[in-house]
Amino acid sequence: MSAILLSTPRRALAVAAAIALALAAPAALAQSKIEQQMSAEQFKAAGLDQLSPEQLSNLNAWLNRTLDTETSKAVVKAKEETRAQVKHENRGFLGSGSREAVVARMTGPFNGFSRGQTYVLDNGQEWRQDDNADLPGVHLDAPQVRITPSVIGNVWYMAVQGYNTRAKVSRTK
Repeated sequence: MSAILLSTPRRALAVAAAIALALAAPAALAQSKIEQQMSAEQFKAAGLDQLSPEQLSNLNAWLNRTLDTETSKAVVKAKEETRAQVKHENRGFLGSGSREAVVARMTGPFNGFSRGQTYVLDNGQEWRQDDNADLPGVHLDAPQVRITPSVIGNVWYMAVQGYNTRAKVSRTK
């Protein structure tokens, strides 16, 4: 389980770093003057050739500040989104993830609850039943389930749509 917890944040950190680098590249280009980034025809067509050297300098300074500000905002936003994604993906793991309910479908048939049974969901998560709850005589194909956290502690309960019985489960993948 620790390998899963470590790999997801590492992967998310790598994604955030790649986003930051991608956003930083335009900032490096912007540190040069606008007249160096445009062709002579583009520069003239935009009317920038009529600016005084002081006006052109002010325009370059403004463009650089604006790009730096927007790049910084984008990096912060990317980091926040990455953290939120990791927290969402880690729901149910001990000490990590959000406490938001998981709503998904089981893959394959469901023939009632059984201690030790592993339930695979269509979102890729796997949950193992930890208690003796049972639901005899139930045979469903890919039912929808709702897995919710307890009020206290890191205990999660799975319920199958249409039935009131809940089984205590822990996330394994």
